[in-house]
Amino acid sequence: MGIALLKIKLMPSSPEVNLEGIKEKAKEIVEKGKGKNCSFEEEAIAFGLKAIIVCFEIDESQELEPIENNLRNIKNVNSAQVIDMRRAFG
Repeated sequence: MGIALLKIKLMPSSPEVNLEGIKEKAKEIVEKGKGKNCSFEEEAIAFGLKAIIVCFEIDESQELEPIENNLRNIKNVNSAQVIDMRRAFG
């Protein structure tokens, strides 16, 4: 099997939420789910609210649903949605 590159958008509950705390917890969840090379991007939404884009790679044979569910259950996160999934070549 190959490697999948994923981007999951985490939507915080408010602009006052500590994004660094969410990133730390998200990285733990991704690594526990056998994801590698976890990185983050921030996307401005509106009125000071920023979404966190979690980027990582994972073996295609691994299930993604447990990672997505655990990310959704992080305190102060309203939603987690896969926004991009690609097969890595090379």
